[in-house]
Amino acid sequence: MLCRTSDELQRYVETSKEWTKKGKVADYIPALGKEDPDDLSIAIHYPNGECVSAGDIKKKFTLQSISKVISLALVLMENGKDFVFDRVGMEPTGDPFNSISKLETMAPAKPLNPMINAGALVVTHMINGDSTEERLQRLLSFVQDLTNDQSVTYNKEVAQSEYETADLNRSLIYFLKQHGMIDEDVEQLIDLYSKQCSIEMNCLDLARIGAVFAMDGADPQTGKQLIPSDVSRICKTFMVTCGMYNASGEFAIKIGIPAKSGVSGGIMGSVPGRFGIGIFGPSLDEKGNSIAGIRLLELLSKDYQLSMF
Repeated sequence: MLCRTSDELQRYVETSKEWTKKGKVADYIPALGKEDPDDLSIAIHYPNGECVSAGDIKKKFTLQSISKVISLALVLMENGKDFVFDRVGMEPTGDPFNSISKLETMAPAKPLNPMINAGALVVTHMINGDSTEERLQRLLSFVQDLTNDQSVTYNKEVAQSEYETADLNRSLIYFLKQHGMIDEDVEQLIDLYSKQCSIEMNCLDLARIGAVFAMDGADPQTGKQLIPSDVSRICKTFMVTCGMYNASGEFAIKIGIPAKSGVSGGIMGSVPGRFGIGIFGPSLDEKGNSIAGIRLLELLSKDYQLSMF
């Protein structure tokens, strides 16, 4: 799909790029530490199939925590709301995304929401299939439908890097397994989750997924219902309340659109009924969000009145 460059968007990108020097790339996952912190790009995908962009939108990056929204949509479609929310909660948290502390004080030890790592691991555990490969393929096929790109896959180098540095996630799984929230082999789930987080695409692909959620689950070009509207609504609500880690409240006030970030520097935005946004800016703030990407969204939201509130 063609995406025309926009001089106006490019000016917003250049203004926001000044913030990249105030952040740093996620080098605790070695493969992510190789990114150029000065990168910043954006694509905006409209319901009629048109797209405008600025920066190198063809550059690929891994979804990381953005994948949590997609896996949540899949398991809700496969298993239903009652099954899913019997095992993971709906409440936001002020704790970091990888915190274990709330699990220790909750009874039962049920993760507060699907956007923190503990909740996302329980969600990934719910993907149907008899093997890691079958479950991964179900997720990849879903992503390929959302992007309308059958070539989308995962980055093996990043997946391996994540698998080798996933000791905190292993701890979360062992804790959840002890309390009956997970009942599969720890290494098998870490393998699947590492590959899920390493699904790779560019800003245009990400903007198209954002557009699907913005249009209540409908394909922005064909109108085909890829995600049931109620599932899309649930996912967008989690994006508003929990999508930007423990900066979600401030993000809602300053920008006010459903969005999900990942520590690769990606941000997926869904402006309800209007368009999807894909951003890549690997320099992160202290909360794990793209520092220039958030600035870019803040400028756009203010000038174009994008806030849903």
